[in-house]
Amino acid sequence: MFNNIIYFIVVLLIFNVSYSEPSPDDSLLYSIAGLLFCWVAFAGYCRRRFHYLYRLLASGGPAEGVLAERYERLNLRLSILAILLFAVAVYFFSLKQWLLAVPGLAAFSVLQGLFAILLFLFYLCTIWYFAYPAYRVLFRVHVTRRSFVQSNLRFNLPVLFPWFALTLAYDLLSLTPWASSSAFLNSFYGQILFFAVFLSLLVVVMPKFIQYWWGCKPLESSEKGRSLANFLKEKGFRYRSLLNWPIFEGRMMTAGIMGIVPRYRYILVTDALMSALSMEELESVLAHEMGHARYFHLLFYVLFFVGFMVISFGLSDVYIYLAYVWSPLADVISQDDARSMTLFYLSVAIPMLLTLLIYFRYIMGFFMRHFERQADLYAATVMGTPAFIVNALEKIAYLSGKSRDIPNWHHFSIGQRVACLLKTLEVPRLAGKQNRFVLLSFLVYLVGIGISGYYLNFGDIKSHMAYDLMGKELTRKLEAHPQNISLALNLAMVYQRMGKEAETMGLYDQVIQWNPGQAVALNNLAWMMLTATNPLLRNKARALSLARKAVALQPSPQFLDTLAEACYQNGLTDEAIQVIQEAIKGADQNRDYYESQLRKYRFQRR
Repeated sequence: MFNNIIYFIVVLLIFNVSYSEPSPDDSLLYSIAGLLFCWVAFAGYCRRRFHYLYRLLASGGPAEGVLAERYERLNLRLSILAILLFAVAVYFFSLKQWLLAVPGLAAFSVLQGLFAILLFLFYLCTIWYFAYPAYRVLFRVHVTRRSFVQSNLRFNLPVLFPWFALTLAYDLLSLTPWASSSAFLNSFYGQILFFAVFLSLLVVVMPKFIQYWWGCKPLESSEKGRSLANFLKEKGFRYRSLLNWPIFEGRMMTAGIMGIVPRYRYILVTDALMSALSMEELESVLAHEMGHARYFHLLFYVLFFVGFMVISFGLSDVYIYLAYVWSPLADVISQDDARSMTLFYLSVAIPMLLTLLIYFRYIMGFFMRHFERQADLYAATVMGTPAFIVNALEKIAYLSGKSRDIPNWHHFSIGQRVACLLKTLEVPRLAGKQNRFVLLSFLVYLVGIGISGYYLNFGDIKSHMAYDLMGKELTRKLEAHPQNISLALNLAMVYQRMGKEAETMGLYDQVIQWNPGQAVALNNLAWMMLTATNPLLRNKARALSLARKAVALQPSPQFLDTLAEACYQNGLTDEAIQVIQEAIKGADQNRDYYESQLRKYRFQRR
């Protein structure tokens, strides 16, 4: 499931970071033919690879653990290939553009996303269809091919529920007739409030929805179920229900826990696990799931997703900026056609995808592995011995056909987990040490995500990138339209915001050469010659001359203030007082500032 969560996030990211004008350059027939050809080639490749693996199984080739590893790696590679095929559909066969061309779809992003997800699910179903023979033999799960594909769909679709509910809610709220509510919803704080409310509701509602979707039934009706319920009661564990998990017809050996709030918390156990393990081993598995709740792991997972959103929002602006400033790509983008825009969106999507993979694979994966270790050690503590949870893990590895020595990105290998549990016999305080390590790691993560999130979303870097892009665009336009005073003044103000004093003053000088009567350029250049942080750029004598010319052309309070400051710095304090008093008389705004200038000049005269 964890892999598929990442797959769906990647697919939605690819779909959303793409050209979105409903005007495909290619014909519909071309797009359909391209999609069909890609799928046929993909299906043929899946069949060939899984058939080869099945022949190895039938011939008694390498050990099952080795073949299980091959199976998982093949699944991973084919899933990545499915993502690439989806990207081809979006960026080269105009999937999003054709969807937007359908009447009514443009107003509902949730419907666009659903069609995109359906295409990706079709690719995944292709993988599952051809994987079935090898899966059935390798993992000893005897279900029909149809049931196998349906079970995979049923198992994985709930991960899309948060996205579906959030997008649908946003679409509906965006359609409200009240302009003020729509404006607030699209604002930064509106987005935060909307997401916070949604997330809170999701934490409560989603576990109930998922258990209903999976068709879970109470376990308390069986003798083992009642015994497990009594065990949970004895341990004082709060939960809503202990459920039978019928996924893959209950033949998968696994258990799980859902729900942060105890009132909506569910513990799930499959029939296969109930049949294979002894009561003590089942209790240790439940104690493991209790450990996840005890250490708030489910809440941490929510925080990790929020952390990724915080980072991705900021980094998306960075990647857009880099795409624009990279000269080879910038030249292509400037052509402003569909193909150029597709290339631009692709150049933004690739680093976003890499960021996503790094974040989930290495950051969240690190915590997930250590959360599992925490839960293992908690189970050993609750049971008073690691023996039961060790036996349970070894049985699961043996009976399911999975290798005990192969880890994945979100779990240590069973061999590693067993070794850690047995180490508690020598180091009784290992659980406490692990808890401190996880807490310290999370604090480091929190500080890192907080600092990087702040600077990426609220720091100077964001405004600098915006101004730099504006500057490059204005420069390009100014080159195309030389001596355009409006463009030059706008570019000068952008440079001034960026702290480029020399460039700003050079532009104002250029404007004055083009038009000696340009009052704004005269005033602004005078002010910069009085206040530049670089002393070498200051020239109070010329500033006075420029300020007098600006006031002669336009005696506004702002220009009078510049002239007053120029008089003051040139030792003409009485004139400075007279000029600033004139500015105060005509000022509708900034009177407090002008009056503070007056007090400064009067103090200097005394």
